[in-house]
Amino acid sequence: MTAFVLDTLAYADTLKAGGFSAQQAETLARTLAEILNRMAKTKAKTQARDNTPDPDGEALRLDAKIAESNALTAKIKADLTRWVIGAGALQIIVLAGLLKMAKLI
Repeated sequence: MTAFVLDTLAYADTLKAGGFSAQQAETLARTLAEILNRMAKTKAKTQARDNTPDPDGEALRLDAKIAESNALTAKIKADLTRWVIGAGALQIIVLAGLLKMAKLI
């Protein structure tokens, strides 16, 4: 975790020089330091979470499902291609038979 360092005394002195009362300056300095430290902790937690491997293996399961889906799609595509070619060949045979029956060939 990265700690954020803020010189609260110098910041409070700057605020006092700008017209804030001592109590206002000290309160603002402490509050700003607390906010910045919380932001640093949140950032550290977020980075730690993003670098943690998926404990349930969700990504691996999704990859397996995608691969399974791709394989099924390829099989369906091959089956459909066979049907289209078969139907085309059958049409040619039927048409040739009809033309032969009509004695056009």
